[in-house]
Amino acid sequence: MAGPSKTPRIEEYEGPAGGYGSLRAVGGILLREEIPGRIATLQHQNKPDGYMCVSCSWAKPPEPLPFEYCENGAKATAWETTRRRVEPDFFQKHSLAELEGWLDYHLEEAGRLTEPMRWDPATDRYLPVSWESAFEEIGRELGALRADPDQVIFYTSGRASLEASYMFQLLARLYGTNNLPDSSNMCHESTSVALPESIGAPVGTITLQDFDQTDLILYLGHNIATTAPRMLHQFQHAKQRGATIISVNPLRERGLERFTDPQSPREMLTGSETQISDAILQVRVGGDLAALTGICKALIAMDDAAGAGPTDKAALREDTENDAAYGVKAAAARATSRRVLDHDFIAAHTTGFDALADHCRSAEWAEIEHVSGLSRSQLEEVAATYARADRCMALYGMGLTQHVGGVETVQMLANLLLLRGNIGKPGTGICPVRGHSNVQGQRTVGITEKPDLVPLDRLEELYGFKAPRHEGYSTVAGLEAMLAGKLRAFVALGGNVVRAAPDQPRVEAAWRKLRLTVAIATKLNRSHVVHGEIAYLLPCLGRLEIDEQASGPQMVSIESSVAQFHGSWGQVKPASDSLRSEPAIIAGIAQATLPPNPRIPWQDWVGDYGLVRDAIERTWPTTFTRFNERIRHPGGFPRPLAARERSWSTHTGKANFLLPTRLFAGAPDTLDLPDVLQLTTFRSNDQFNTTIYGYHDRFRGVRGTRLVVFMNQADIARLGLEADAAVDIETALDTDGAVRRVEGFRVLPYDIPPGCCGAYFPEANPLVPLSHRDTRAHTPAYKAIPVRVTRSRAAQPRIG
Repeated sequence: MAGPSKTPRIEEYEGPAGGYGSLRAVGGILLREEIPGRIATLQHQNKPDGYMCVSCSWAKPPEPLPFEYCENGAKATAWETTRRRVEPDFFQKHSLAELEGWLDYHLEEAGRLTEPMRWDPATDRYLPVSWESAFEEIGRELGALRADPDQVIFYTSGRASLEASYMFQLLARLYGTNNLPDSSNMCHESTSVALPESIGAPVGTITLQDFDQTDLILYLGHNIATTAPRMLHQFQHAKQRGATIISVNPLRERGLERFTDPQSPREMLTGSETQISDAILQVRVGGDLAALTGICKALIAMDDAAGAGPTDKAALREDTENDAAYGVKAAAARATSRRVLDHDFIAAHTTGFDALADHCRSAEWAEIEHVSGLSRSQLEEVAATYARADRCMALYGMGLTQHVGGVETVQMLANLLLLRGNIGKPGTGICPVRGHSNVQGQRTVGITEKPDLVPLDRLEELYGFKAPRHEGYSTVAGLEAMLAGKLRAFVALGGNVVRAAPDQPRVEAAWRKLRLTVAIATKLNRSHVVHGEIAYLLPCLGRLEIDEQASGPQMVSIESSVAQFHGSWGQVKPASDSLRSEPAIIAGIAQATLPPNPRIPWQDWVGDYGLVRDAIERTWPTTFTRFNERIRHPGGFPRPLAARERSWSTHTGKANFLLPTRLFAGAPDTLDLPDVLQLTTFRSNDQFNTTIYGYHDRFRGVRGTRLVVFMNQADIARLGLEADAAVDIETALDTDGAVRRVEGFRVLPYDIPPGCCGAYFPEANPLVPLSHRDTRAHTPAYKAIPVRVTRSRAAQPRIG
């Protein structure tokens, strides 16, 4: 049984990441979705002539493995290519009031949407409508709001292609607004604010090739086996050639511990496993910033004791008679200058070192230990390991970014790398591991509320219009505007905003008051059954489906987590003949909404996506040079990043050491309250973002329920609870006088640091106030949520 159970089971899983557990899970979902023959489709996944996975954003290698997909990638493919269909008769059987009571799993499990639909208030059902009628009314409603275009939001989920994203951002700006929030606002916006200030790049700097040369991998705040399992192959290969891996995470996730490669007959037959992490530091929730400060402090202390400093090149020249002698002595001097810190790199490439060093020296070990939950000796050992490694890379996830202090935490990680020159040479760099498969690329082609990040002058020149210059709404700012009654329409290119958002009950109430909600989607979700006064469902082709247009089958393009652009070709027959592609739907809305513009060939673009890529290249000629040619290369082509060449596109012209203002990345004044735990939210092994594939979190041993709170045994005893007790969880923040509570959760004793607890996203989202967010990036703080866990008024935990 894949769904929730009246009798859920908690049973420890002994297996590794990968192995037979992954094979059974893949086989199970293929059978459940009635598509056992789709194993042939999977052969094309992440291959040079195939499609990019619709799940995570890890790169497509130029020389792929025979099976270049992981368990969760296979689940995503099965989920999209299911034989189940949501046809018009489905809504004849189910009103939207009824569907509101369905779980997320059951809504999406119903199948693929097949025809455009409009909500009928008389029957409370979606009814079929022609594409032409849908575009006409949507255009009329948007046109009526155009006197104040900031009443409308154009939202993008992270899976839309570069071509669709470019057209969507152009539609919004022609309409008159920069209200272009996206799912990145809720996950890695902290990265997008932090890294440009630190190193002058908004994205990570590593490449797949760097894994072959690195000596040390620091891996923070990310669950590799659930969110990016294909990356385990790079980790395994690095370990096999002798690299060290240190993981920092509140939970000892299985993928951090051990891995059996399902593609290795030897490993599968012998049951052999690769130990992934040499050390796992179970940091307290919200304590990563303190831990990084402690590592930097220990490193600087080691350097102070060594007495190293930058090379005096002028004195070296005076002391040598010829170039050969100078070269020998310079090489020796460089080695000395990098005895602990890389002083030559710091002097030539950075600013702010002295202030950072003083900050770290003055930080108290007692406070660092308390906030991080790690001992001084643990952090000093990490510093010593780091100092011994010639080349180090750091990868991180939302365990760093989704904090009140997310930006500062990312910048402290960049500080650590800069101390030893670990950016801009082979085997080094920083990598934010993005969640959705093109969430990074959308920002590259203009999906952003920040006009300074888009070449508006170039868009005006190309398309003959006056682009809006004021900042638009981010996701959180847009939701706040909606709560304040300032929004009238929400056009969503994918996604499930209502379910992904913080403060879900308040957001849903405001969502219902919108005049217009338009959803471009493949499957039904909660953001469709909760809706505005006028609501449209516009079903689109999935990325895996053959996209036949006037010029023939189309390719789309994607940007991966390592800033590599890849082509993607659909392979399967569309779920319905009535489906339209995302570019076609965007063009239809644009033509119905905007006055004709002879410079914008909407229908030509729909007929040939290569023309859209030409337009993207004209807009960003340096980034997308020879776009249509290079996107067909195996492995794609890299996004040019100056930081990879140790050129720093910052205001100072150098990489910047930046000082944090805190040690605890959560809400101040909540860390030491005696009855308060710091809650972190995370995914199960059986989900991707808000999509729930099933109710079996294999690695954590949870089957048949998602209403679980993971707690340290000492906290369970201290709070007078016991395993399996029914509990309520309430937010311990007095932001607006509102009570935020989820009820009927089940207590699960788990290996998590004292004072911390965990629950699944998005079930715990109602606990997160919109105001609980990073102070600069406004990323919702789904981590370090101060909560109180109390015995429930209900006798038994809820089913779900």
